[in-house]
Amino acid sequence: MLLVVACSYNSFAQTKKDSSSVYDAALAKRLGADDYGMKKYVMVFLKEGPNRLKDSVAREQLQNAHLKNIFKLAAEGKLIVAGPFLDNQEIKGIFIFNVSTIEEAKQLSDTDPAVKAGSLIMELHPWYGSAALVETLEIHNKIQKKNIVN
Repeated sequence: MLLVVACSYNSFAQTKKDSSSVYDAALAKRLGADDYGMKKYVMVFLKEGPNRLKDSVAREQLQNAHLKNIFKLAAEGKLIVAGPFLDNQEIKGIFIFNVSTIEEAKQLSDTDPAVKAGSLIMELHPWYGSAALVETLEIHNKIQKKNIVN
């Protein structure tokens, strides 16, 4: 009886493992994944810049321009993750760029109106993460009810 239970358990465990680890070579190639399912990105920390706007209307306009640029870069496939930190510290948010060099990410960062205005400064770092992050925008578009950009 013990042997039957042990064999059943091993059979179930093997079936479960096989069904969850199906390698999709075409998907891996499309996402730019290496053998570990990973790829190079550039992570950017958006930090408080020296020119913080005091006027609330001007600050809101700059924020809207910043958000529009984020959506433009995301639509181009260059920016795959972006978001603010919620703890009111020096680091205001992050970007993860779908590029492999700091130079490429710097050029993209320099298109941001908040960076141009000196409201934000960027700290860039090469980063190695899951190639699945490339699918983030497609999934996000399916689950958002409202668009954050005015």
